[in-house]
Amino acid sequence: MLTLARLTEVDPADLIELMNDPRVRRHMPLAVGRFGGEDCVAWVAAKEAMWRERGYGPWAFLVDGVFAGWGGLQPEGDDVDLALVLRPAFWGHGRAVAERVLTEAFGPFGFDEVTVLLPPSRGTAAAVRRLGFRPDGQVEVAGRTFLRFRISSPEAAQRSQLR
Repeated sequence: MLTLARLTEVDPADLIELMNDPRVRRHMPLAVGRFGGEDCVAWVAAKEAMWRERGYGPWAFLVDGVFAGWGGLQPEGDDVDLALVLRPAFWGHGRAVAERVLTEAFGPFGFDEVTVLLPPSRGTAAAVRRLGFRPDGQVEVAGRTFLRFRISSPEAAQRSQLR
């Protein structure tokens, strides 16, 4: 069972372990240096600030009560971006987690579109394409290039077809 929890509900040691895992960091080009306890406190505070300021933000993902990773919805310029960082033992859960986040994005939050930014190290991006995301160019974030993909809510897609 997948549960969405706030990052403040997770043991910081689990976040630190995830954020320092070399298999995970290989796909996180903005991560530099060791992610330690002070970094974790500041990072969680910044993510919680998104919730206060925007009304949305990232969650911790628990699978059957076990910390599987973090992600969710984050502001990226004018876009709402889906982030997803899973522990390697839970990589097979990515689709279910992403679908749950999109259900929240297009349901309770009422967003018309969601983007996802992938580093070129992610290869073909087949997983996000299977979710319905379509290529939408490239963006630079902190001097790094990311491939941007975009998906519209079913309602927004229907409205655009009626035009």
